[in-house]
Amino acid sequence: MKLRVVLVEPIYEGNVGSVARAMKNFGFHELVLVNACPIEDFASAMASHARDVLQMARSFATLPQALQGANLVVGTTGKRLDEAQHHLRLHLRVPCLTPARLASKLQGKEGTVALLLGREDCGLNSQELALCDMLVSIPTSEEYPVMNLSHSAAVLFYELSQAQIGDEGPGKVQMAGEESLTLLQDRWRALLADIAYPEHKVEFTLLMLRRILGRAELTEREARTLLGLIKRIRWRIGSDRDENLAPPDEK
Repeated sequence: MKLRVVLVEPIYEGNVGSVARAMKNFGFHELVLVNACPIEDFASAMASHARDVLQMARSFATLPQALQGANLVVGTTGKRLDEAQHHLRLHLRVPCLTPARLASKLQGKEGTVALLLGREDCGLNSQELALCDMLVSIPTSEEYPVMNLSHSAAVLFYELSQAQIGDEGPGKVQMAGEESLTLLQDRWRALLADIAYPEHKVEFTLLMLRRILGRAELTEREARTLLGLIKRIRWRIGSDRDENLAPPDEK
C-alpha cells in the first residue's frame, strides 16, 4: 500500500510542517496540498528533519486533480453524526471506520490510498466527502472531541504504519484501478437512466453505491466482473444494442 496524504485547503503553515514531520515519523512520504496557505519558513521549522517531505510536496488547485491515480479515497471527519443535520448524515453515510479498523481493512492490499485531511476550522465539506470511498473518524472524548490537524494525522499514520509492519510476504491483493472505478460509476449512472430511476435520487444512490463498493475494497478482477454484469444487464434490456456491445459471454 502506498499512502498519499492530501491536505485540503490547510489554513496554517505550521500544521502543514507538523503533518510532514508525523508522516516521516511513521514512514510515509507522499504529501499533496490542495489550494494551501503559503508554505514558508515556519512550516519548514515545524517539519524539522522532515523538510524533504515538505519540499517534495505537490500542489494542486482542485481536489480531483490531487486524487488522480488513487485506487481508494479515504476521507476523515470529526463530525458527530447524531448531532449532524439530515443532509450531512446522508453524505457521511455511517458507519465511519476507526483508524484501527481502516488499517485492518487495508492490510494486504496493493495500490495507492489517498487520505484526505480537511481544513482546521471546518474539515471536509459535503462535496469533498462525496468523493470518498470510505470515511474514518477518531473516537475522541465528548468533553473535547476536536483534535488538532497534525495530532489527528499522527494517530492515523501510526495505525496505518502498524498495518504495514505485518503486511509482508505473499498474498498481496491489487485494488481496482482508478480507470475501472470511474468506468463503474459511469456505467451505474447509465443503468439508472436506462431503468428510468427517479432523477432526484440518482446522485444519492450513486454515493451509496460508491461507499458500499469502497468498503468492499474491490480488486481489479471484481471491478471488471461488475462492469461485465452491468454490460450484460444493459444489453439484455436493449440499451446497449445500438452501440453494438455484445454481452460478455459472446466476446
